[in-house]
Amino acid sequence: MKLLQGIPVSPGVVIARALVLEKSLHRVPFLILNTSEVPAELERFSNAIQSVHKEVERDKDQVEETLGAEPAKIFSFHLGLLNDVSLIEPIRNRIKNEGVNASFAVVEAFGELADKFRSMDNPVFRDKANDVFDLERRLMNQLTGGSKDRLASVEEPVIVICHQVTPGDAATFNHNNVLGIATDIGGRTDHSSIVAAAIGIPVVVGCKSVAEEVSDGDMLILDGKTGTVIIDPDEGTLARMRQNIELLESFKQQTEEISKQDSVTLDGEEIHLYGNIEFAHEIEQVIEKGGEGVGLYRTEFQYLTTSSLPTEDELFDEYTSALYKLEGRTLTIRTLDLGADKYTQAQAMEPERNPFLGLRSIRYCLQHQELFRTQLRAIIRASSVGPLRIMFPLITSMNELRQAKLIFNEVLEECDEEGIKFSQNIPVGMMVEVPSAALMAATFTREVDFFSIGTNDLIQYTVAVDRGNERVASLYTATNPAVIKLIKSVIRAARRGKVETSLCGEIAGDPVYTMLLIGLGLRNLSLVPSQIPAIKQVIRKVTVDECERLARKIGSLDSDRRILSTLRDELQKKVPEAIGGWSAEQTTQT
Repeated sequence: MKLLQGIPVSPGVVIARALVLEKSLHRVPFLILNTSEVPAELERFSNAIQSVHKEVERDKDQVEETLGAEPAKIFSFHLGLLNDVSLIEPIRNRIKNEGVNASFAVVEAFGELADKFRSMDNPVFRDKANDVFDLERRLMNQLTGGSKDRLASVEEPVIVICHQVTPGDAATFNHNNVLGIATDIGGRTDHSSIVAAAIGIPVVVGCKSVAEEVSDGDMLILDGKTGTVIIDPDEGTLARMRQNIELLESFKQQTEEISKQDSVTLDGEEIHLYGNIEFAHEIEQVIEKGGEGVGLYRTEFQYLTTSSLPTEDELFDEYTSALYKLEGRTLTIRTLDLGADKYTQAQAMEPERNPFLGLRSIRYCLQHQELFRTQLRAIIRASSVGPLRIMFPLITSMNELRQAKLIFNEVLEECDEEGIKFSQNIPVGMMVEVPSAALMAATFTREVDFFSIGTNDLIQYTVAVDRGNERVASLYTATNPAVIKLIKSVIRAARRGKVETSLCGEIAGDPVYTMLLIGLGLRNLSLVPSQIPAIKQVIRKVTVDECERLARKIGSLDSDRRILSTLRDELQKKVPEAIGGWSAEQTTQT
């Protein structure tokens, strides 16, 4: 039995045999063809291009049907490459003039292009290299009769293992027998990871050597919450995990039944639950699971799928689509959180050494005001369709907030002068996701209508840990006493300043933290739609008094491990079916 640690992308625990799609990049022989063989090789290459073009179009349509129009835009880059004369014609010329076999010419040309992206040494360009690799693999499958149909022929549940997952893979993986995915490389916010996670199966990336260490048919346990892959687990571990999965499934069934019931504690306190979304089509799941609206609409994806900026009308269409689906429920739009491992590094002449501490989020928008104003105009126009709120990400100082509000007000005036219809009352809020904002929360209450505590970044910046780095993943924890004190101080300042507060980080969807968050004073949580029923189940089985007692007890502890143990013990007492010891990592330690 061996455990590999990767980066968690999409939660869930599954047990199944491995299906290894490939272990590395294509290696092909270099051949010099006879003159008489060249025409046939050129025709074979042309046929491969045409077949891949149809294949990409088919995958694009499939993703658009299942995940929506926005994720499908990823394939525009693929189609652009296939139509790029500067890429395709040199391959034809090598076959024609040098007599090189098509497979070798394709691997060399696509390898050089991928290397250009990889040489920039930042994740955005590596994303593009992954897309290039995807096209190369598709062409090679056509030219060499590769294993592209292996998934289609799978007759039993499998966990797919591959070097890296591409957007094309994500389309193919939407298959009843694919229970999970694990890869050697990748990050949380790669295009492909976002699309794969949207399918709703457990995904772990960045395992480094999983494609080399796993063979077809190996028994695996994949934990998409902790980012662990267990290879060839022993019988004891398998038995425990199967029992835990059964408990989880039972809990899911119970929670599904209460989706439409009120989110109220035993003593009558209402806790409002909202959904975090990336795509407008996810709103259907938010409503189905019992959410009251959208507490966090991440708007970056439209900027990650194409090489050109989305227009105001395109943004407007996306936002109004979300509002129509909500049917009068509130939509909270976070303005662009670009930067770090996202769009801004690809646009920079010299990518930043430490982009997480650089020109990202609101800082980037304030220095690129045309881009910022375009999004603000689209949001303001959309406000005429239904209730929406706007919030600015990564605010660290009063100057940033006031400058962002000034630009917003200027755009409001411009729209008014142009006779554009919009709501006269758009609530303006801010994300509290850095220690400086948390410590200054009382001051910020005078400038905003609401707070949203973003614990994903707040934890990262408080404990100085990159949440995407598996080497220090164990240090990234919401149970760090400093993190809890900061959350408590924000809630207290907001209450005194009469500002509504919600929390939209991953811990909002973790039942282990629900009682603590209620005890600290939170009455609004925004979380992954699929987790809404589970959190509602906990809420309906506790009282505010019990939660406040737990929060006071946690406040007296000085160790993250003791805090986590205390939270789990309390949840075990109140809602034992929600705890279940379900983590693969924890199972291997028992």
